[in-house]
Amino acid sequence: MIIRALHFLLLPIAATFGWYVGKRDRGATSEVSNQLRRDYFQGLNYLINEQSDQAVDVFIKLSEVDSDTAEIHLALGHLFRQRGEVDRAIRIHQNLLARPELDKRYHVQALFALGQDYLRAGVLDRAEQIFLELVAIKEGWNIERQNSLRFLLNIYQQERAWGKAMEITSKLSAQTGEVSEALRAQFYCELAEQEYSQARISAALEFLHQAVSADPNCVRANLIAGRIAIGAQHYVEAIKHYQQVKQQDIRFIPEIIEPLSNCYRALNKEEQLVEYLQDCLQDFPNISLVSTIAGYLQRFKSEKEAIAFIANHVKNDSSLRGLNHLISLYLNSSHNNLEEKFSMLQGIIQQFSASKPTYRCSQCGFAAPILFWNCPSCHEWTSIRPIAKALAEVN
Repeated sequence: MIIRALHFLLLPIAATFGWYVGKRDRGATSEVSNQLRRDYFQGLNYLINEQSDQAVDVFIKLSEVDSDTAEIHLALGHLFRQRGEVDRAIRIHQNLLARPELDKRYHVQALFALGQDYLRAGVLDRAEQIFLELVAIKEGWNIERQNSLRFLLNIYQQERAWGKAMEITSKLSAQTGEVSEALRAQFYCELAEQEYSQARISAALEFLHQAVSADPNCVRANLIAGRIAIGAQHYVEAIKHYQQVKQQDIRFIPEIIEPLSNCYRALNKEEQLVEYLQDCLQDFPNISLVSTIAGYLQRFKSEKEAIAFIANHVKNDSSLRGLNHLISLYLNSSHNNLEEKFSMLQGIIQQFSASKPTYRCSQCGFAAPILFWNCPSCHEWTSIRPIAKALAEVN
């Protein structure tokens, strides 16, 4: 598969070399002309026989750096980078840049390619330096400048340099018109997490305020603010943050159930919690809500009421987790030989539901049992969302 792809990449390079050899042929001596033709047809022969490595070596031997072959060198460098031979790509692009007579347009393209080489090799500091140089060029080259900004954004995210990432995001937005508020909000949240880990609470809260200012629908900002408030035992404040999540994105209600329950329990106001969860249940039917309410009924009312409540919801919206909870309630109230059968059935359900993903990326389909704000697969921000059905099934 890779060899086939390389074969097709070499076809336009071979065609360009055919034109180049023809041009050189007209101005060359007979001996030089014959050698050029022999080398060119040898390269073609390797290409026809899908011997890509040998073809590349021949074409490199044929080419000399001048304005006529700059595009050939750029294509060869791209080919080497695609093959993972980054060292060879770097040498080709450095050789191009060393030519003072090289046209400015090709100089910019070679510099941009060299930056990508270093990025591919993991030499982030040198890649950063090159992309910053390209961004600073005042002439045209809008494509290279915009793509350099995107590569810089990628570098700063890898380095977790969130302040620099926000600067680049602003520049990219100014040049392309791309909306970046949601992305900036995530960077503010990352900065808040860093400050909170160093016990700098005021700075963390300020970054969270900026996150919500940038993106009023930033769920993550309220989840972090709620966690900070709980850490300070400011439970009423934490409740306010968690309840805002419902207005921001109702799909994240399952994320607030446990911390919200802890807050109300600390205030000895679980009855108010149940009222709020029942209100949520009207807008967002979900077994996590059902299970929490059923747990309250079991503790403060009776197992009979809890069984009736959860059985009614499982009947209307069946789920593994709901069935598992219902079996638990039946087990607590059973005193005969059905207990062993219920226990076995519950074990099977737990094993099956444990393998179910709870979150999925809307961009690439990556699934995970925990919430990532930045997708590990496609690296998109805020693209991972709770899976409605999975939330009802994961134990």
